[in-house]
Amino acid sequence: MASNRCLLVLLCIASQAIVATHGFIEGLYCGTENCYDILGVTRESSRGEISKAYRKLAKKWHPDMHRGKEAKEEAVVMFQKIANAHEILKDDEQRADYNYMLDNPEEYYTHYYYYYRRRMAPKVDVRIVIVVTITIISAVQYWGMWNNYNTAIKYLSREPKYRNQAMEIAKSQGLINTNKKRDRRNKEEIREEEDRIIKEIIAEKMDIRGGYSRPKYTDVLWVQLILSPYTLILYIHWWLRWIWKFTICREEYGEEEKCYLIRKFMKLSQTQWDALEEADKELYLEEELWIKENFTEWKRQQEEEMKAKMAESAKYKMYRRYMKKGGPGQMTFGPD
Repeated sequence: MASNRCLLVLLCIASQAIVATHGFIEGLYCGTENCYDILGVTRESSRGEISKAYRKLAKKWHPDMHRGKEAKEEAVVMFQKIANAHEILKDDEQRADYNYMLDNPEEYYTHYYYYYRRRMAPKVDVRIVIVVTITIISAVQYWGMWNNYNTAIKYLSREPKYRNQAMEIAKSQGLINTNKKRDRRNKEEIREEEDRIIKEIIAEKMDIRGGYSRPKYTDVLWVQLILSPYTLILYIHWWLRWIWKFTICREEYGEEEKCYLIRKFMKLSQTQWDALEEADKELYLEEELWIKENFTEWKRQQEEEMKAKMAESAKYKMYRRYMKKGGPGQMTFGPD
């Protein structure tokens, strides 16, 4: 059995070697036929001569020029061969790969690589694909930011606290008619007008931060990529300035540097830091959390307070009992 397998492998290798020595490989280019012979041209023929021979043969073997089932089937096969040979020889790079295969028939697997590398390569310029992809991402990103912002405005306009404040501002500025009896519009129109005015006042007066803040064109991916060299220069300048002032000259940190260190220790982005209340920021500065030791101690205290609150929570106690009894894998019959 083992000897039969070895013999089969040797036969396969031998057959591949025999095919390769002739310069033709089944499944590559024109298969076991010569592309030049199919078109009736030579390797020295120019591109114009190849195109001329193709047009002549294509006219001769076009399926519409033949009648009868057998004749039409033969014409289809020949027409496909002619078109395939012309497709290979009209392209200079693909023609060069084909000539290399004819000159080096022993490099069997190399010819497969060159052939499928071109066949599987994208037909569209990669640069166009990148530009279109970035444009789509930027458009979706910009739409998402505006959608989040409008969602925040809509939410705040429905909250009684903010709605009442906006209503008072609108009345004081005379934007809303307080005498509704003289207003001839129906209730629906009056309500829509009030909602529009309230949303405009909230959008103007409210300082919405974080992921729901008002979109900026500088947040779009395209703009960030264009400004990336400038941003990199600013970062290098900031980093060199930090090294010079606080590492070499050992100057004291300013408020901006203190806030940066606190934000770094808390692992917050600039947007998340900006979304914090000013009172919280002042508290962090009072506790000197820009010092690593102070921040470590503050974090430990926060974790202990959180554990104490969770220990007093009835839901957390129920959850701990649930996990002690087996968690999701347990079987229960009624309430605990």
